[in-house]
Amino acid sequence: QVRLVESGGDWVQPGGSLTLSCTASGFSLQYYAVGWFRQAPGKARREVAVISDNYQAPYYDDSVKGRFTISRDNAQNRVWLQMDNLQPEDTAIYYCATAARLTTYIPHFGQWGQGIQVTVST
Repeated sequence: QVRLVESGGDWVQPGGSLTLSCTASGFSLQYYAVGWFRQAPGKARREVAVISDNYQAPYYDDSVKGRFTISRDNAQNRVWLQMDNLQPEDTAIYYCATAARLTTYIPHFGQWGQGIQVTVST
């Protein structure tokens, strides 16, 4: 069974922090770039951050630069998204997915997790 599973989603107040985790089962993440994406109801899915499988610097969407940090530990087969200073516009379902190399083009991501809700509100 090949799976990606996200965890760590929750409700937080503006200014709060969450850390999302993406764990792979049935395959190794070490040769893949891994991206985090988000989608609000009725809206298009869009990229948030992507981490390379090599030396390349990670990609961050302008909306999260300075607030979110993507990281990975191949020994744990896991990728994280640390989210600080969360704002209401960050509210969405968050997904992780794999690609052969660092890219922001969503059709290049093949394996997707089920998604996890992040809600930022008072």
